[in-house]
Amino acid sequence: MIVCFDIGGTTMKGGYARAVEDINVLERVPTPGRDFDAFVGVLARAIADCPAPPRALAAAIPGIIEPGSGLGVVANVPCISGIPVRERLEAALGLPVALANDADCFALAEVAVGAGRGHRVVLGIILGTGVGGGLVIDGRLINAEGGFAGEWGHGPVAARLAGTPVVEIPRFRCGCGLSGCLDATVSARGMEALHRHLHGKEATSLAIVAGWEAGEAEPVRTIAIWLEIAAAPLAMLVNTTAADIIPVGGGLGGSTALIAALDAAVRPLTLRRFDRPLVVRAQCRVEPGLVGAAWLGFASL
Repeated sequence: MIVCFDIGGTTMKGGYARAVEDINVLERVPTPGRDFDAFVGVLARAIADCPAPPRALAAAIPGIIEPGSGLGVVANVPCISGIPVRERLEAALGLPVALANDADCFALAEVAVGAGRGHRVVLGIILGTGVGGGLVIDGRLINAEGGFAGEWGHGPVAARLAGTPVVEIPRFRCGCGLSGCLDATVSARGMEALHRHLHGKEATSLAIVAGWEAGEAEPVRTIAIWLEIAAAPLAMLVNTTAADIIPVGGGLGGSTALIAALDAAVRPLTLRRFDRPLVVRAQCRVEPGLVGAAWLGFASL
C-alpha cells in the first residue's frame, strides 16, 4: 500500500492506494505551508492511520524538485522550499518518499487511467489559471529525478502578431519574471488579457468561451487568436517529443468544443500526420493528483 497526497498551497488531500485504480480518498485538510514540523505531522498522521503498513509515501506538489541539488522550489508551500525536501521527509517519516510536480502527476494519471492509456509518449498539459505540463515516455516520468521538463508555459515565445486581420499582441508580464510567456497569454487569465487588449472589455475566460460557442463576434475573434498563439508551440512540442496524445486538464480543458478546436489547429502544423484526435480532453477527471502520485509511488518501489 502507498500513502499518497495531492498538496496545494491552501489545502492537501491524502489517500491510501492499494493500486492506482484503488484509492481510498481522505478528507482535505489545510496545508501548514510555513511550518515544516506541522507539515510532517499531517503526513505522519496519515501514515499512522493507514489500514496496512505502507511501503512508501508519494505526493504531487505545486512546485518542482531541482535536479542535482534535490532542493524544493515550492513558492506556495515555503516550508518545503529551499531544502532537500525528499531527504528531510524520508528522515522524518521513516519511509521512502517520491515527489513530483502536480502537472507531472496529472500526466501520469492520464497514462494510468485516462486518455494516455496505450500511448507510448504522452504530453499532458494544463490550461487553467496557469499553463503547465508533464511528459511521460514508456510509462516513465521524464522528471522522475526532478526538473522542469514539460513546463511549456514559460519562455518568451508567445506570438507577437496573430489573427486575420493581423493584430499586435503585447508581451504580457508572467509570474515567472519574464514577458511573453504562454502562461501569461494562453492561460485563463491570459485569455482574459487578450480579450481586454482586443476589445477593451473585461470578461472572464468562462464567459469568453461561452460567447465563442454561441458565435458572438468579439469572443470569436479572441478565441481565433488564442488558438493561433497556442497551436504553434504545441505543434513544435509534438515534433520535439514525438508525443502521440496530448490530454488537456485545467479549467479551459473542460470545454469539449475548445479542445476540439485546438486539436484542429495543432494537427496541420505537426510533421507527423494524425488521422485521429491528438489534443483531447483529459479522462481522469477525479483526483488526478492522487492517481498520479500513486503511480509515482508504485513505480519507485
